Amino acid sequence: MIKIALSILFSLTIIHSAAQISRIPVSSIYTKIGAYTKNHSDAFSMQANQAALAEINSLSGGIYGEKRFMLNDLSLYQMSFALPTQSGSFGIAGTYFGNKENNEKEIGFAYGRKLGNRVSVGAQFNYYAIDVAGYGSASSINFEAAMLLHVNEHVHVGIHVYNPAGAALNKGEEEKLPSIYNIGVGYEASSRFFVSAEIEKMEEYPVSVNGGMQYAFEDKMFARVGFASGSSLYYFGFGVALQSFRIDATASVHPQLGITPGILLLFKKKD
Repeated sequence: MIKIALSILFSLTIIHSAAQISRIPVSSIYTKIGAYTKNHSDAFSMQANQAALAEINSLSGGIYGEKRFMLNDLSLYQMSFALPTQSGSFGIAGTYFGNKENNEKEIGFAYGRKLGNRVSVGAQFNYYAIDVAGYGSASSINFEAAMLLHVNEHVHVGIHVYNPAGAALNKGEEEKLPSIYNIGVGYEASSRFFVSAEIEKMEEYPVSVNGGMQYAFEDKMFARVGFASGSSLYYFGFGVALQSFRIDATASVHPQLGITPGILLLFKKKD
């Protein structure tokens, strides 16, 4: 009975109408807050803004997993990998959400580079697929584009767009992925503390405001807190750095649906 209810819930969140399927962003807001910084970006920053790849100066990677509202059938898994070169930085990002019967997945290949000292740009090409029991499957190839402006050493502003061309799910059909637009700003008060906020607008959905902050204790321990107004979520996490690795234990809270625990593992090659 629980699986049937979850299948219905999953279907309702991705089926906008009989003639249109809308991709609901399922990436974790916890992993994205480092996009609008220079000193705190990591391998997951590119999933919010591909231009952040240009700020990564060492081989980096990470994996993240969470169990939405403590339900196995609503599990989310993400991976990111960044490789800086003299010609810019390259990245791979992957997401899987759901269960065997109902799921969506995406893999993307990204590139970011600096244009002078203040401006960075980035782009990403994705393969997206969705499988819903009773409705079949669909897939699409789409792209993202982003830019970061480093106003000064403390203030950073960025824009990002997902699927601006409105790519369809399966060629020749009416179903399509919505376009998603983000504009964000980050403020680095010091090398230990930053805050960031962004406004997100997905086609045919209300505007969401996402915000967060991070503080580093002696460069070995980290704390993050934040919120996402569109999904009524509040999140927090605590991390520990061990040489080239960092591990965070996270949790987000929804006032009606409950707690979502998660874990983040980051790797960054020492210079």
